[in-house]
Amino acid sequence: MRKFWGMGLAAIVLAGLAVVPGKAAITGDYLEVRNADVWTGPCFASSQVDLTGKRAILAWKINHGTWQGTDLSGLAVVAVVKASATLGDPYRNPLPSESVMILDHKATAGQRKALMSFARARAGKLLGHVVQIDTAPVSLEVGAGADRGTDVLKAGNLAMVKTRPLCQGDIMCGNETVYYPPLTKTNQYMPAFSRIDEFDGKGLGAVWDNRNARSAFVGKFSE
Repeated sequence: MRKFWGMGLAAIVLAGLAVVPGKAAITGDYLEVRNADVWTGPCFASSQVDLTGKRAILAWKINHGTWQGTDLSGLAVVAVVKASATLGDPYRNPLPSESVMILDHKATAGQRKALMSFARARAGKLLGHVVQIDTAPVSLEVGAGADRGTDVLKAGNLAMVKTRPLCQGDIMCGNETVYYPPLTKTNQYMPAFSRIDEFDGKGLGAVWDNRNARSAFVGKFSE
């Protein structure tokens, strides 16, 4: 499978890059997936808007650092969101939204509180109404080098996401671009193809198993 980096996509990806501050208080990896294409053309986006794209999984893996004085190094947190409209659409309000938080089972009580605070600070009002909090083993494996964009998120038996880099075969109309930017602040990001996007938890009144879409972002954060 030949990876595709067209001029338009390459420019957008590079625009998302930023130098990570040398003294950032907290740094790590970020993964996002939605149930609608985020790298797409206007014609495909128009066919999906307000019909899909109302669900998302956001994941942060803290590689190093503290949040509000609490060390979170090596921990991860996942937010599963169900919104009222297509996320990222400038003409529709996704609020009110509901979310389920999945906290790393290795975290102490104090660290779980800090993980919640961190995720809410990153995602803002999108996580304003948390309907359920779960704990589970959470891992986020991030591809590097030739495997960049090949990420795997596992949150116990509650959620799973697997991505791969975009390739030539993912072009459908020739006008693809990052139609919807990431839902949270990142220091660098690139769109990716989601091979698996699963949620099998409680709290949202819905579960899903989405496959094979141009609906993910992989990136890094620091603050």
